[in-house]
Amino acid sequence: MNIVFCINRLGMVGLGATLTSLIRNCSDTKRIKIYFLCAGITSCEKYYIKSLFNEEQFLGGYQFIDFDPSRIFGSFPSLHGDWTTYGRLLISDYLEEDQVLYLDCDLIIELDVLEVEKFDFQGEVLGAVGGGKFKYTLGNKFYIEKIGISPDVEYFNAGVLILDLFKWRMKNIKEQCLELANKYSLELPSHDQSILNIILKGSFAKLSPAFNCEWCADKVRPNVSEKMLLHFVGSPKPWDLFGSFIHNGYQSWLKYSTNKWMAKFGGISTSSLFRTWRIRRSYARCIRNRYLNK
Repeated sequence: MNIVFCINRLGMVGLGATLTSLIRNCSDTKRIKIYFLCAGITSCEKYYIKSLFNEEQFLGGYQFIDFDPSRIFGSFPSLHGDWTTYGRLLISDYLEEDQVLYLDCDLIIELDVLEVEKFDFQGEVLGAVGGGKFKYTLGNKFYIEKIGISPDVEYFNAGVLILDLFKWRMKNIKEQCLELANKYSLELPSHDQSILNIILKGSFAKLSPAFNCEWCADKVRPNVSEKMLLHFVGSPKPWDLFGSFIHNGYQSWLKYSTNKWMAKFGGISTSSLFRTWRIRRSYARCIRNRYLNK
């Protein structure tokens, strides 16, 4: 089974617990190969990933692939000044595989990823957890009025995707995505997630709801299944400054975040302080919601 992550320096702190939980809860890691699309990741940071694999007795394969997202996507809307998230659109270029599981770096994987090793795409390009509607999304006016998508068409979160790369290439999905992004480069509400949802317009295979259970900082733990793939959506994350006080998922994340990993990536830095400032409104919203819910 092939798994892909798109990683940058700021995402490293969350990646550790994602990898640790994936390995510990996988029934047979020999059947896994993990690819990392690396945006500005140093050899030292790659060493820590290798060390984590050794310490967790990971028996599968892995490969690091360097790429420069700003060169390709620099004209598109950034995510807090970074374009790494768009790397999902390039997976078919860098990998020769026909099927991959794409995962974000802000996950806790309590279930066995091999459950989707033989996923039935039912003729679709990708599988995702659905349930949302365009009319409820951020930027719904853009989707409905400008793009012309029906308000009740199903929408997916792109943090967990299983991709049929053979069909992706055959249908020129990457080229369609880049054409759309260039056309609406200043208007996309949710970056490449917006692009994929617009291109597919609700046509995607359905992953089990347990494979992408969204957890916002001020909400209680999702109750979809006994074991889930927990996705820390939005900001702040459990590992952000004051996350132990603000994020209800902090203990679930801490369970899989090793001391060695946190010693390297979990400290206060200029970039983490800058991120704290950029997401200050999210902190204020979480604090306000906690106060109102008391």
